[in-house]
Amino acid sequence: MRQVVGNDLKIREWAVNGLPSDNLSVENGIILFASRRWPLMIDPQTQANKFIKKMGKSNPQYQLEVCKLSSANLMRSIEMGVQYGKWILLENIGTEIDPSLEPILLQQKVKQGKNYVIKIGEKTLQYSEDFKFFMTTTLPNPHYSPETSVKVTILNFSITPVGLEE
Repeated sequence: MRQVVGNDLKIREWAVNGLPSDNLSVENGIILFASRRWPLMIDPQTQANKFIKKMGKSNPQYQLEVCKLSSANLMRSIEMGVQYGKWILLENIGTEIDPSLEPILLQQKVKQGKNYVIKIGEKTLQYSEDFKFFMTTTLPNPHYSPETSVKVTILNFSITPVGLEE
Protein backbone atom coordinates (compact mmCIF):
# COMPACT_ATOMS: atom_id res chain seq x y z
CA MET A 1 0.00 0.00 0.00
CA ARG A 2 1.37 3.40 -0.97
CA GLN A 3 1.40 6.27 1.50
CA VAL A 4 2.11 9.52 -0.33
CA VAL A 5 1.01 13.03 0.48
CA GLY A 6 -0.11 14.64 -2.75
CA ASN A 7 -2.93 15.48 -5.10
CA ASP A 8 -4.14 12.23 -6.74
CA LEU A 9 -5.23 14.08 -9.88
CA LYS A 10 -1.78 15.67 -10.30
CA ILE A 11 -0.06 12.34 -9.63
CA ARG A 12 -2.16 10.69 -12.36
CA GLU A 13 -1.32 13.55 -14.73
CA TRP A 14 2.38 12.97 -14.01
CA ALA A 15 1.97 9.24 -14.72
CA VAL A 16 0.29 10.04 -18.04
CA ASN A 17 3.26 12.27 -18.85
CA GLY A 18 5.80 9.52 -18.19
CA LEU A 19 6.64 9.70 -14.49
CA PRO A 20 6.68 6.16 -13.01
CA SER A 21 4.20 5.68 -10.18
CA ASP A 22 6.66 4.15 -7.71
CA ASN A 23 6.94 5.98 -4.36
CA LEU A 24 10.35 7.55 -5.06
CA SER A 25 9.26 9.00 -8.41
CA VAL A 26 5.99 10.36 -7.01
CA GLU A 27 7.80 11.89 -4.02
CA ASN A 28 10.29 13.48 -6.44
CA GLY A 29 7.35 14.88 -8.43
CA ILE A 30 5.81 16.38 -5.31
CA ILE A 31 9.11 17.97 -4.28
CA LEU A 32 9.72 19.10 -7.87
CA PHE A 33 6.55 21.19 -7.96
CA ALA A 34 6.20 22.13 -4.26
CA SER A 35 9.74 23.22 -3.40
CA ARG A 36 10.62 26.90 -3.15
CA ARG A 37 14.02 26.35 -4.73
CA TRP A 38 14.48 25.38 -8.38
CA PRO A 39 15.13 21.67 -8.91
CA LEU A 40 18.41 20.20 -10.12
CA MET A 41 17.59 16.66 -11.16
CA ILE A 42 20.20 13.91 -11.23
CA ASP A 43 18.87 12.06 -14.24
CA PRO A 44 21.26 9.45 -15.71
CA GLN A 45 18.48 7.66 -17.64
CA THR A 46 16.87 10.99 -18.80
CA GLN A 47 13.60 10.00 -17.14
CA ALA A 48 13.04 13.44 -15.55
CA ASN A 49 14.08 15.23 -18.74
CA LYS A 50 11.50 13.31 -20.80
CA PHE A 51 8.87 13.87 -18.11
CA ILE A 52 9.36 17.66 -18.03
CA LYS A 53 9.36 17.83 -21.84
CA LYS A 54 6.16 15.79 -22.06
CA MET A 55 4.51 17.93 -19.35
CA GLY A 56 5.48 21.07 -21.25
CA LYS A 57 4.14 19.78 -24.56
CA SER A 58 0.92 18.35 -23.12
CA ASN A 59 -0.11 21.71 -21.70
CA PRO A 60 0.56 24.68 -24.02
CA GLN A 61 0.15 27.20 -21.18
CA TYR A 62 3.57 26.15 -19.85
CA GLN A 63 5.40 27.25 -23.03
CA LEU A 64 8.38 24.98 -22.36
CA GLU A 65 11.75 26.00 -23.77
CA VAL A 66 14.67 23.57 -23.66
CA CYS A 67 18.20 25.02 -23.42
CA LYS A 68 21.76 23.88 -22.86
CA LEU A 69 24.54 25.79 -21.08
CA SER A 70 26.34 25.98 -24.42
CA SER A 71 23.39 27.71 -26.13
CA ALA A 72 24.32 31.13 -27.49
CA ASN A 73 20.92 32.54 -26.56
CA LEU A 74 20.65 30.93 -23.10
CA MET A 75 20.34 34.16 -21.12
CA ARG A 76 17.90 35.62 -23.65
CA SER A 77 15.71 32.50 -23.33
CA ILE A 78 15.79 32.75 -19.53
CA GLU A 79 14.95 36.46 -19.65
CA MET A 80 11.94 35.73 -21.88
CA GLY A 81 10.89 32.91 -19.58
CA VAL A 82 11.07 35.17 -16.51
CA GLN A 83 9.04 37.91 -18.17
CA TYR A 84 6.39 35.78 -19.87
CA GLY A 85 6.03 32.92 -17.41
CA LYS A 86 7.58 30.17 -19.51
CA TRP A 87 9.06 26.94 -18.27
CA ILE A 88 12.80 26.68 -18.90
CA LEU A 89 14.52 23.29 -18.91
CA LEU A 90 18.30 23.59 -18.75
CA GLU A 91 19.82 20.27 -19.82
CA ASN A 92 23.20 18.64 -19.21
CA ILE A 93 24.36 20.68 -16.23
CA GLY A 94 27.84 19.66 -15.09
CA THR A 95 29.11 19.93 -11.54
CA GLU A 96 29.51 23.71 -11.84
CA ILE A 97 26.63 26.09 -12.49
CA ASP A 98 27.20 29.27 -14.48
CA PRO A 99 27.45 32.28 -12.09
CA SER A 100 25.22 34.34 -14.43
CA LEU A 101 22.31 32.13 -13.26
CA GLU A 102 22.77 33.26 -9.65
CA PRO A 103 19.86 35.79 -9.57
CA ILE A 104 17.54 33.09 -10.95
CA LEU A 105 18.73 30.36 -8.58
CA LEU A 106 18.49 32.65 -5.56
CA GLN A 107 15.17 34.07 -6.83
CA GLN A 108 16.35 37.59 -6.15
CA LYS A 109 13.04 39.17 -7.01
CA VAL A 110 12.01 42.46 -5.47
CA LYS A 111 8.50 43.86 -5.07
CA GLN A 112 8.05 47.00 -7.15
CA GLY A 113 4.53 48.39 -6.97
CA LYS A 114 2.11 45.50 -7.43
CA ASN A 115 4.56 43.25 -9.26
CA TYR A 116 7.95 41.66 -8.76
CA VAL A 117 11.08 42.49 -10.74
CA ILE A 118 14.41 40.70 -10.94
CA LYS A 119 17.77 42.02 -12.04
CA ILE A 120 19.65 39.73 -14.42
CA GLY A 121 22.98 41.20 -15.45
CA GLU A 122 22.26 44.83 -16.34
CA LYS A 123 18.57 44.25 -17.08
CA THR A 124 15.69 44.67 -14.66
CA LEU A 125 12.84 42.42 -15.76
CA GLN A 126 9.22 42.00 -14.76
CA TYR A 127 8.95 38.64 -12.94
CA SER A 128 6.04 36.37 -13.85
CA GLU A 129 4.83 34.05 -11.09
CA ASP A 130 4.21 31.38 -13.77
CA PHE A 131 7.95 31.09 -14.49
CA LYS A 132 9.50 27.69 -13.67
CA PHE A 133 13.15 26.72 -13.99
CA PHE A 134 14.32 23.09 -14.17
CA MET A 135 17.86 21.75 -14.49
CA THR A 136 18.97 18.22 -15.31
CA THR A 137 22.28 16.41 -15.32
CA THR A 138 22.99 13.01 -16.81
CA LEU A 139 25.96 12.51 -14.48
CA PRO A 140 25.16 9.38 -12.41
CA ASN A 141 26.81 10.55 -9.17
CA PRO A 142 27.70 14.24 -9.34
CA HIS A 143 29.29 16.10 -6.45
CA TYR A 144 27.99 19.63 -5.97
CA SER A 145 29.61 22.19 -3.73
CA PRO A 146 27.76 23.24 -0.56
CA GLU A 147 27.26 26.67 -2.16
CA THR A 148 25.39 25.07 -5.06
CA SER A 149 23.47 22.67 -2.82
CA VAL A 150 21.87 25.49 -0.81
CA LYS A 151 20.69 27.29 -3.97
CA VAL A 152 18.79 24.39 -5.54
CA THR A 153 16.73 21.36 -4.61
CA ILE A 154 18.71 18.30 -5.68
CA LEU A 155 16.50 15.38 -6.70
CA ASN A 156 17.74 11.92 -7.67
CA PHE A 157 15.63 10.62 -10.57
CA SER A 158 17.69 7.45 -11.07
CA ILE A 159 15.34 4.63 -12.01
CA THR A 160 14.42 2.27 -9.18
CA PRO A 161 13.69 -1.43 -9.77
CA VAL A 162 9.96 -0.79 -9.21
CA GLY A 163 10.00 2.17 -11.62
CA LEU A 164 11.85 0.04 -14.17
CA GLU A 165 9.17 -2.64 -14.01
CA GLU A 166 6.57 -0.08 -15.13
